[in-house]
Amino acid sequence: MNDMYHYLLGLLDIYEWFIVGYASFYVISYLVFAFLSYVAIRKYVLMKHYINEDILLKSNEAIGVSIVAPAFNEGATIVHNVKSLLSLSYPKFEVIIINDGSSDDTLEKLITEFNLVKVPFFYQRRIETAPVRGHYKSKNPVYSKLLVVDKENRKSKADASNVGINSSQYPLFLCTDVDCILKPNTLVKLVKPFIESRRRVIAAGAAIRSSNASEVNEGFLVKVHYPNKWYPMFQELEYVRAFLFGRMAWSQLNSLILVSGGLGMFDKEVAIEAGGYMHTSLGEDMELIIRMRKVMYDKKEKFKISYIPESLCWTEVPPNLKILMRQRIRWARGLIQTMVIHKKMFFNPKYGRTSWFALPYFFLFEFLAPIIEAFGLLLIVASLIWSFFYTDIINYDFLLWSMLFVYLFYINITIISILLDELLYKSYANIREVLKLIGMAMIEPVFYHPVVVMAALKGYWQFFLKKEAKWGVMVRKGFTVTKK
Repeated sequence: MNDMYHYLLGLLDIYEWFIVGYASFYVISYLVFAFLSYVAIRKYVLMKHYINEDILLKSNEAIGVSIVAPAFNEGATIVHNVKSLLSLSYPKFEVIIINDGSSDDTLEKLITEFNLVKVPFFYQRRIETAPVRGHYKSKNPVYSKLLVVDKENRKSKADASNVGINSSQYPLFLCTDVDCILKPNTLVKLVKPFIESRRRVIAAGAAIRSSNASEVNEGFLVKVHYPNKWYPMFQELEYVRAFLFGRMAWSQLNSLILVSGGLGMFDKEVAIEAGGYMHTSLGEDMELIIRMRKVMYDKKEKFKISYIPESLCWTEVPPNLKILMRQRIRWARGLIQTMVIHKKMFFNPKYGRTSWFALPYFFLFEFLAPIIEAFGLLLIVASLIWSFFYTDIINYDFLLWSMLFVYLFYINITIISILLDELLYKSYANIREVLKLIGMAMIEPVFYHPVVVMAALKGYWQFFLKKEAKWGVMVRKGFTVTKK
């Protein structure tokens, strides 16, 4: 019993020192990120009119963009979704809808609404994909920018996206989800970094927000509202914090390794050279960016991945715990899978900041954080049980002060993100919604963060057990109602 006492006491001491070092490094890095985000946002605001958007909209020399949007069983909303994408403001673009072997009436609705006919099409399979059944174009010249591709289902959005890339005609492609609502000037905003940068820009992204409670009319966003249900509320907080603080800082360091699959513009040639999206990956958006970076390093060509601190895309986020857990489990599995696939890049001088900074950081603070938290909780519970039956061994002052410090730091970063976002873009309908968002930030660490940690641990467990990954179905409400 005495040996157990000394063992637990020693373990607690080691863990306390470890947590002090780990938390200190995390806090310092986040403060650095906050400063870098401020620098990046200020630079963006000052350079916003470097190339006037009106000039791009009227230019005959604009870079062509192919919008790639996979669709699987989206019959309820597909017509409004496509019309919304076709209405974007840009002089040279096409919309490619990939019907990913839908078992509902998605393809039939597209054929009927847009007067589509099957056409001869030279399909060059530069990226290997599942078989393509056919390409469809409209007989109505109003829809000349629309191309619909019908393919066999491979249970992978990545494979459908690759079919869209193979079918595209322009040098840039925008990958999005067909249910996403894009701001009318999205293409103009995302194209600008490719034109303005002295380095070759291989990808660009922008902020994504929740549309769950927003006013939407036939696929067009009328008015943004803060979500009115708990889990979408917490996800909105995550998005504001991650996109405004995290990714802007990574972009400023030119070390960004994640551009969201919901909204990302890519240099098509580099993406194809990298092999396109990996259809067996559960984190295909992050995995593709890392491979694209690897291609550029191998070619010894200077490059850049840009990020825009503006909300350009709204999408329905998981509305309940079941769907949220399924999504986050998949994300966790995707993270560890990507780390394993690219393990040889870690600390390899050939791959610069990606190997020395970005990948190790994600390993330490994205992958390991849930494990460290879970281990700490188990150690505290074991110590409490020991203290109840035997000798008190817990340093309550350290426990309480460290928890308070982490909590206050966490909510302060979140509140600063909310206020900065509102100051710059006035994203919400009124001040009441902003105050509600701040209120949710106060309880997020207690009610929501544990759910995210549990999902991550379950995802890791499933990965190591090599369980079959399931995408599941994200049930959509649709966009036919004017006000939700």
